[in-house]
Amino acid sequence: MYNLFLFLLFIGIFLAGMAVLRMGLFHLSGEALQALLLKLTNKPWKGFLTGIGFTGLLQSSSAVMVMTVGFVSAGSLTFPQTIGIILGTNIGSTFITEFLTFSLDSLIIPGLICGACLTCIPHLVLRSSGIAFIGLSAIFAAMSGFKYLSSPIASYPIVQTLLIEMKEHWIIGLLVGIVLTACIHSSSAVIGMAMSFLASGELSVSSAIIIMLGSNIGTCITGYMASIGSGKEATFTAYAHIWLNVLGVFAFLPLVNQLEQLAAYFTTNPATQLAHASVLFNVITSVIVLPFAKHFAKFILFLHHR
Repeated sequence: MYNLFLFLLFIGIFLAGMAVLRMGLFHLSGEALQALLLKLTNKPWKGFLTGIGFTGLLQSSSAVMVMTVGFVSAGSLTFPQTIGIILGTNIGSTFITEFLTFSLDSLIIPGLICGACLTCIPHLVLRSSGIAFIGLSAIFAAMSGFKYLSSPIASYPIVQTLLIEMKEHWIIGLLVGIVLTACIHSSSAVIGMAMSFLASGELSVSSAIIIMLGSNIGTCITGYMASIGSGKEATFTAYAHIWLNVLGVFAFLPLVNQLEQLAAYFTTNPATQLAHASVLFNVITSVIVLPFAKHFAKFILFLHHR
């Protein structure tokens, strides 16, 4: 129970770190990003690039989706304009997982100290940078904790059974990714946990990729919750996010082994392979759908219009 408590604590630290990092980055560029989001969405490819940059800077596709739903609800954006943004957020969300592949454990304490010092300076840029440093240090501290606890947690009989079942039945791994992400509202945290189990050798790369695919579906819950009671256009945006991710995941499920082999071409490190697989999946699916963004919007309207 002690190890389980610590694992839950590190999940909390990771989520808190993400929130603090997002806060610092938003203070640095939030107003400018919101103006860009409203301005650069008249064409799907502009919304696509804006979504990538917006999510990459804020490190949260869920936060960008909530903002997008809010803009649609307020009438600042129309539903068709959001398709490009949604596709962009899927790619932008992979930036943090790639960043987590670097080993920066030795910089955790200096990062916290530097961040704390910067927050004491009454200057927006420096103070916001300090907040971001604290959040980033907390994220890497949590990742270090995940790696330390992955072997003890994996020794629990229920976890061993789950790991075996995931190897034999892909649906189990998919559900794990969906449910965990829906519960903690962070696909990055779920992928980070999977990376720690990969690093300790407790999880196969193919199983981790399936968990990652599931997390892409689970992350849709935040946008859907934000759309409830926000009007039809906002609901269409949430539905589009769900359908894009669900269709993309099920299209790639038969290709998990090929995706694993392609990721392995770039690196032999299992955790890095998962990060690369996440990038490849999101880039390929988004680039394929982007030319048909307007047609996809019409499909959503046809499917859910009442």
